[in-house]
Amino acid sequence: MNICNTSSSNKYDLSISNSDEKKKILVVGPDWVGDMVMAQSLFKTLKGQNPDCIIDVLAPTWSLPLLIRMPEINQAIALPIAHGKLSLKTRYSVGRQLRVNKYDQAITLPRSFKAALVPFFAKISLRTGYRGEMRYGLVNDIKTLDEDILTQTVQRSTALAYNEELNAAPKVHQPKLNIDKANREWFIKDLKLQTNKPVIAFMPGAEYGEAKRWPTDYFRQLAEMLVSNGYRIWVLGSEKEADLAQSISDGYEEDVINLCGKTKLEDVIDLLSGVDTAVSNDSGLMHIACAVGIKVIAIYGSSDPKYTPPLSDNAAVIYLNMPCSPCFQRTCQFEHLECLRDIKPLDVFNRIY
Repeated sequence: MNICNTSSSNKYDLSISNSDEKKKILVVGPDWVGDMVMAQSLFKTLKGQNPDCIIDVLAPTWSLPLLIRMPEINQAIALPIAHGKLSLKTRYSVGRQLRVNKYDQAITLPRSFKAALVPFFAKISLRTGYRGEMRYGLVNDIKTLDEDILTQTVQRSTALAYNEELNAAPKVHQPKLNIDKANREWFIKDLKLQTNKPVIAFMPGAEYGEAKRWPTDYFRQLAEMLVSNGYRIWVLGSEKEADLAQSISDGYEEDVINLCGKTKLEDVIDLLSGVDTAVSNDSGLMHIACAVGIKVIAIYGSSDPKYTPPLSDNAAVIYLNMPCSPCFQRTCQFEHLECLRDIKPLDVFNRIY
């Protein structure tokens, strides 16, 4: 079990909280990047209610560099289990190790059975969460999820901070991540990135599926427009998006830079903080871009901007609200993808230029 102490300059250690007089809360975090960013609203709400409370987050290993940028978090604790796996022995072992922390409360964000196991094994007396799959006993402080009131993902996580049932949506706090400017400058220097022109970040990927991805050839056309008007493009994403990025950058190696697979999550956070604008699908990186405060153009297809909106006053949504959308499908059931193909590169360019 890796534990990341967020006050230790991004270094990982095995330190354990030892304060007995402050309320200790363990939050079981979500599995997706965007959901984890939005969960910061819950952390901010908990701190607003009790500034001295100690918040630890149990989360997938990949998310530790993200959680370390949230000042509300005391420790980010890695749960070394692949997405969707039960791994009962590992969950039991982690729970036993966490007993020493003597948490007063656990808040479990995912609604799955397996997500509620570690707080139970950790013998945390108050275990809060929504009614989910076969969780009676595991969750003993069961909240009602009223989808008519809590219409957004961020509202649903934030509402778990309250003891009482809510008859209105709670106040949502916009995420704000700490930036390591020194790391940003080092990374720019190490990769010899040029900053003598205004930089636009492209995030062409979407882990969920192609029905959330604006066509790659449209990103390419938008890049051509922007380069001809004096901009430089950084294409960001994981190694999975490297081929997408390459088809955007081919022939423009000096002004359209493919960084997919060349950055860690913490590097992306810092790099995004230094660009002028980000153009992104509805993805985890879109939510990160919002959380560093830059201008964001968020393109929605199969998903719903009312359900998972960009949490920023500096974000603009492009969404056609077609009769077949939002369908929340990974691929277009009609095979035309008009919800995205009918958003033309010029439409996006006009939001930037």
